[in-house]
Amino acid sequence: MTPPRTPTTLAVAGTRIAAGLAVIAVLLLTYAGRVAARDANPFNFFGYFTNQTSLLTSIVLIAVGTLALFRRAVPRWLTVTRGVAAACLIVVAVVYNTLVPGTGSAPPWVSLVLHVVFPLLVLLDWTLVGDRPALAWRRLWVVLPYPVAWLVVTLIRGRTDGWVPYGFLLPERGPGSLALHVVGLFAALLGAGATVWAASLFRGVILRRGDDPTP
Repeated sequence: MTPPRTPTTLAVAGTRIAAGLAVIAVLLLTYAGRVAARDANPFNFFGYFTNQTSLLTSIVLIAVGTLALFRRAVPRWLTVTRGVAAACLIVVAVVYNTLVPGTGSAPPWVSLVLHVVFPLLVLLDWTLVGDRPALAWRRLWVVLPYPVAWLVVTLIRGRTDGWVPYGFLLPERGPGSLALHVVGLFAALLGAGATVWAASLFRGVILRRGDDPTP
């Protein structure tokens, strides 16, 4: 079914596109600062889970917003991807603001945007705007493959070129510390995913819609 084009729909779509473009601009500006400081390795910059997840989420928001502008239905796989992105951003916000606040080399305003403003905006959008179906609980596992892939690549880099984005992933901390942090990370991801999946059951207060859970 072709979604209607109403002022509210256009406003939501425009906000999503604007937010996605703004975060990409922040990432590019921050990367330009790294280039000026002679630290231009893109694999390092986007090796940070925050930067990588913020970029991917921005692309998803732009895609969802653009489909709405052209009155095209959002594919179910894209809705699930958006849910996974929201769960990952919850972990980004919680870990940064509770465990490592104020760390990192980015300017404070960049950290505020990427670790507070953007995750909060994405979560509010997911919860309050009801233009998405409920997600089936049997698909909660899909929150794990992307972080697992990121972690595997990061650990390989730590063992080869010695670079890791976060201190708790340093090989010299030992397998016990690493295993503990990895278990904690995946538990947090599943908890964040469960929060996002539960929020999808709420029909929202904007563009309310009641659909069956996605298969």
